[in-house]
Amino acid sequence: MAQKKPFKVTPRMIRWLWLVALAPFALLLALLLLTAAGTFGRMPSFEELENPRSNLATEIYSEDGKVLGSFFVQNRSYVQYADLFPSDSTLHITLRGHEVPPIVAALIATEDARYRSHSGIDIPSLVRVGVKTIALQNHSQGGGSTITQQLAKNLFPRDTVRNRGRIAKGTKLVLSKLKEWITALKLEYNYTKEEIAAMYLNTVEYGSNAYGIKSAAHTFFNKTPDELNIQEAAMLVGVVNAPTRYSPVKNPEQALARRNTVIARMEAAGALGRREADSISALPIILNYKPVSHNEGQATYFREMLRLVMNAERPVRRQFLNDWDYEQAVREYDENPLYGWCHKNTKADGTPYNIYRDGLKIYTTVNSAMQTYAEQAVQKQMETVIQPQMDAQYKRTKTLFLETTRQERERIMANAIRYSDRYHEMKAAGIGEREILASFEQPCPMKVFTYKGERDTVMTPRDSILHHKRILRASFVAIDPRTGFVKAYVGGPNFRYFKYDMAKQGKRQIGSTIKPFVYTFAIDHLGLTPCTPVPNLPVTIETANGEAWSPKEASRVEQNGEMNPLSWGLARSRNNYSAWIMKQAKQPQAVADFIHNMGVRSYIDPVPALCLGTSESNVFELVSAYSTFANKGVHNDPIFVTRIEDRQGNVIATFIPQSQDAISERTAYTMLTMLEGVVRSGTAGRLKWMYGLDGVEIGGKTGTSQKNRDAWFMCVAPRIVAGAWVGGEDQAVRLLSRGEGGVVALPIVGDFLTKVYADPRLGISKEDRFPRPASMPRYDCSENADGTDQSPDGISDDDEFFD
Repeated sequence: MAQKKPFKVTPRMIRWLWLVALAPFALLLALLLLTAAGTFGRMPSFEELENPRSNLATEIYSEDGKVLGSFFVQNRSYVQYADLFPSDSTLHITLRGHEVPPIVAALIATEDARYRSHSGIDIPSLVRVGVKTIALQNHSQGGGSTITQQLAKNLFPRDTVRNRGRIAKGTKLVLSKLKEWITALKLEYNYTKEEIAAMYLNTVEYGSNAYGIKSAAHTFFNKTPDELNIQEAAMLVGVVNAPTRYSPVKNPEQALARRNTVIARMEAAGALGRREADSISALPIILNYKPVSHNEGQATYFREMLRLVMNAERPVRRQFLNDWDYEQAVREYDENPLYGWCHKNTKADGTPYNIYRDGLKIYTTVNSAMQTYAEQAVQKQMETVIQPQMDAQYKRTKTLFLETTRQERERIMANAIRYSDRYHEMKAAGIGEREILASFEQPCPMKVFTYKGERDTVMTPRDSILHHKRILRASFVAIDPRTGFVKAYVGGPNFRYFKYDMAKQGKRQIGSTIKPFVYTFAIDHLGLTPCTPVPNLPVTIETANGEAWSPKEASRVEQNGEMNPLSWGLARSRNNYSAWIMKQAKQPQAVADFIHNMGVRSYIDPVPALCLGTSESNVFELVSAYSTFANKGVHNDPIFVTRIEDRQGNVIATFIPQSQDAISERTAYTMLTMLEGVVRSGTAGRLKWMYGLDGVEIGGKTGTSQKNRDAWFMCVAPRIVAGAWVGGEDQAVRLLSRGEGGVVALPIVGDFLTKVYADPRLGISKEDRFPRPASMPRYDCSENADGTDQSPDGISDDDEFFD
């Protein structure tokens, strides 16, 4: 039997074995080189790695450094690595010889235990994935992506276009992985480990519309990242794996289990001792859930007004009822750099700024404390006084739309239905008009607004519209007269339910709040003084068309022909005294132009009746115009943004108020003394005794349009000017009695001022005084100062009235 020759390993065979063994690595290296060269698709450039693009929220700051809100597509804000450390150094964690914040310790222990020892790609993890996950189909060990690779995927997302074939899908996955490896290596080259960890935490999604650790900490715990304790940090790291599955809001049990898994990994990594890990794992998840919403939070109406202003397009004529308002809007757009700022300015690459994606920081003039006081004042008055009065009236009369025909009521409701979200959504879905209208008659579960909070109920959508029509509205603005800085801004009771802004967007008849400007004209142009005697008699003026016009008073007041000083007429808001001034002026157009120069930009019809407030304006304009009195006759255009910074903190825009001389300092001071008379012995008398303002230099003016449709109060103090409006969405919804400005609007301002004066941080004191000009005469008019014309509560019965 022939003996077999022994197997002999030849050098050639060894070479082939080496080739076979090294071929995958050579292929992988070739693929990596080709990928880096961009053969399989574009790779991020050096500039993109230095400045990675992401959707950053624009943050809005108050003058005292508080974040009022943000504009975003993704609610994301960046923080630096140093900002993650707790201020208490005992809360820092030592992990593998490095001192790290709790959130970073949780991240590294959970996602990448060898984070400090690799350069973007963890070879042992790749081998494990290759053997256990791919070869043995054991998926219990998870993936092999490092934190840097995950960051690469977050910054430069994969191509998500679906492929039909399995081979095409697998090929695209491999190429995506190769790109992520190359990008990870580049990131490791360009950034430190600390910067990469911070970038990762800034880019991931945490659920509840929170992107980035800053937004997540605020959303779930109402904290900043440096305030997070270990269990909170562990929960946030855990939720990243599956934001919905591990949501502490939607799935609290799964969130708790996932958090404890993170804590266990922190223990295994040496970040926590066993006893500490056990004690922390036994704690429940305690949330302070504050989801960010454009509808919620502080200064919602102000934030929306700011958004509209910065994104404004150049006005077009069809948007306005008259040429005057259109021309004023164009002038504002052209001369005020904040209007349309996003369209007027471009970034370095030539593209316009986008407040939803560019991570701007907008620094406003609003004071967060004053804003809180303003919102509280509006809420208190509407909840405790005005709305209960309206509800009682409706219950008593069973009538909501007063003095209207059936056709008018149907028109009001038809318009409300067509403007509703439900109507637009159903229309967009292709549903027919008849079906849409029928749906408004079908009861369904819903939430409705009340001043005591949202209420779950079942009613028809039509009834919900009627319910919200019955809710009376209010707006409020406060301005520093010396600078024109807007300090507080409330456009309505609740932005979620009532989007229309009555502080600046809406306009209503201003009633007797116009009278101080008419009196100012008399002093400045006609040479009259507060002590000029005027007969208390009816006044008749022949108008331009030859007709006789004679204003009526709001109540039965005696017009006995007695001579009273001019200041007496303003304090009691007498219509015949305002008409008497118009008769002396002879030219209504001159009076209208004068009022415009003081800051009221809305159209004023140049007719004698303008002296009674037949024109329309808003709180924003009126407070600005009244500020002229407290600023020595100089009118500052209101300003609400001081500067804008880009995402790197570079100042890219600054804003200063525009000012112009409107009246002389002496005239302004004279009018202040007359406005003080309105508070001391006139229609605003309750401001002093009800709100403890005796001895305080303060002036004001009430205003009420016909039949209590609109109630106003303007208040002037040396360092703050504030005003309020109260009314219904529809002018047919109003109070039948006790709806005057001195009754319903004045308390909002009074409550606001009480809190402002009590807060020493604001620098506004009851000791403040109006600066008296040199050689200013003292007017000691022998007017009826005992208030005998007033009703017992200090409010004149003849507040305002006009035809």
